[in-house]
Amino acid sequence: MTYRGTVKNGVVVLGEGATLDEGTEVQVEPIGDRRKDRRPAIYDRLAKLAGNAKGLPADLARQHDHYLHGQAKR
Repeated sequence: MTYRGTVKNGVVVLGEGATLDEGTEVQVEPIGDRRKDRRPAIYDRLAKLAGNAKGLPADLARQHDHYLHGQAKR
């Protein structure tokens, strides 16, 4: 048996006529991906840039303060 509903204020509200006994365990699966209508998350936008930098020093992660701010290498 399948019921349809919507999420309102973080709670799944079943469609008209759908009744389940209190405490019934359910499985919720979204029908569509509403994220398609939203802007991509910052991770998704920046992921395209990962691995594109060329010619960086091998010790950049360890010595970033030196390269960015001129501090002495450790």
